[in-house]
Amino acid sequence: MDNNDLEKINDLLDKDVEIREKIKEQVNELDKKARTMAGILNRVHSTPPGALPPLLDSVRPVLQSCQDTMSQLASIVPENQFWRWKDMWTNSLRTAISAVAMVQYLTKRDLVSLQQVSDTLGFKVEWANRVALPVEDYLHGVISLVNDLSRLAVNSVTLGNFEEPIKISIFVKDLFAGFSMLNLKNDVLRRRFDGLKYDIKKIEEVVYDVSLRKLATVKTASADMES
Repeated sequence: MDNNDLEKINDLLDKDVEIREKIKEQVNELDKKARTMAGILNRVHSTPPGALPPLLDSVRPVLQSCQDTMSQLASIVPENQFWRWKDMWTNSLRTAISAVAMVQYLTKRDLVSLQQVSDTLGFKVEWANRVALPVEDYLHGVISLVNDLSRLAVNSVTLGNFEEPIKISIFVKDLFAGFSMLNLKNDVLRRRFDGLKYDIKKIEEVVYDVSLRKLATVKTASADMES
């Protein structure tokens, strides 16, 4: 190998290190924001329903700030190199997606769409080959939402909110039915989907106990979700 080739290789290696460090800096920012949102949303498990709106309002500015971080990432990642670097921010992105989904559920009582997540986090079509929102990451975020809702079903009863587990049960069962129609070929995603059965069972046990004690009814909870 001649000296010119060695210099070119060294230049490429140096450039990769520089790109990696710049990406890492933005990923650290995204991770901080994702952990901040997760920390705030963890308080829903000890917050009465009437106090939820201010808590959710405190999450929204952090979600909004994620748009700047994604924009910075898009300006750093070279053209057509999304799949090369995406693993660096995947975990933080999934946490952020889960936060978007939780805010949507507690506000609207429905599932946030892929497009809504993309808009909330500030993804742009022109970034597609540099920074994008993979469907698999969206689904991982949704599954994390269900994991958290199974906890909320239990903790809501402790707070005296006996209709919440029924609302969660209706939502999660509908979501599970939708997942069942997907052709999941990713092994990790498939295993996490299979694990939802345990979350559903946990929620059903809470609903059964609440219904048995006549603390709430499915009919009333369903009407509240539709209103």
